[in-house]
Amino acid sequence: MTVHPTLNEIDRYADGDAGLDEATVWSIEVHLESCADCRARLAGSTTAESRALIAEVAAAVDSAIAAGPTPRSRTLFRTPVRQRWFVAALLPWVAMTAGVLGTATLLSYSLSELPSIVLLLAPLAPLPGVAAAWSRRGDPAWELVIGTPSAGLTMLLRRTAAVLVLVIPVLAAFAALGPGRANPALLLLPCLAFTAATLLLGSLVGVRRAAIGLMAAWAAAVVAPSLATAELPVLLRPTATGGWAIVTAVLAALTVLRANSFRRLTSF
Repeated sequence: MTVHPTLNEIDRYADGDAGLDEATVWSIEVHLESCADCRARLAGSTTAESRALIAEVAAAVDSAIAAGPTPRSRTLFRTPVRQRWFVAALLPWVAMTAGVLGTATLLSYSLSELPSIVLLLAPLAPLPGVAAAWSRRGDPAWELVIGTPSAGLTMLLRRTAAVLVLVIPVLAAFAALGPGRANPALLLLPCLAFTAATLLLGSLVGVRRAAIGLMAAWAAAVVAPSLATAELPVLLRPTATGGWAIVTAVLAALTVLRANSFRRLTSF
């Protein structure tokens, strides 16, 4: 938080107002660490009982710090900044995606009578990485990262962009290696549409649940029937590119309108 919180925000924070989202609470706490004026305002907003409890906790913390080892400060401020863009937990998911697409390419050669399996899986390729990018289970520093002022949709879009930068070239490479030549638009647009859909739905049910739900729905409604009938679905034919572009733009716009939802822990 680069600006001072308002008196109303400090009063609500002191009262434990449940209406303040987690990111705002943590940003206020980070700001209070470096701003004596705001700490004084907070002290004026607390009751005598609260001040006594704070003093007791502070004494206990000081005693524990004095008795414990000296903290290492060399990477204390670097790790959260790096992890706003990238999480190491993404790498296994990207590797798994590459393995699945490689297997799909080999199957396309072995089962030439089937439609392109890489094309069928293209919309789902970035979703495991997106789910891992915004998951408290996959980010050991998520409490530190989510407490920064840039937490929320901005950080999620950064990490999603990192996933797309890693996945799309892999997807394009395997599509080029497969029999025939896949339409680049039919690789990219459904991929982006499903990514935007995951973010939008994730604002309601959590990004991880949204990604799992969309992958299951696409596999059941499109992939399985296409393999059973050995026909490429209408959704993945060249005439559908315009529709995918419109859907992607609409979903992206709706996601921006839901930006505040990503400042809640339920979006993880």
